Amino acid sequence: MAREKNKIESIQITLSVTEPVRIMLENLSLSGFYGKNAADTAGILLKEKLRELNTQAGMPGLTAPLIPA
Repeated sequence: MAREKNKIESIQITLSVTEPVRIMLENLSLSGFYGKNAADTAGILLKEKLRELNTQAGMPGLTAPLIPA
């Protein structure tokens, strides 16, 4: 089933990673478990980690609204 269109406007950022990290991201995307490519997979993993951190009380810098699923 296709995802619903994101209701929050997206912005583009640049993330530099080492070659081993890029390979890991590619492998995750090839498995079909995460995004369509390394960049998409990195975005998904980043969002998941931010959601996790947002549940921890007293985390500094996380006053932004919750990231929708």
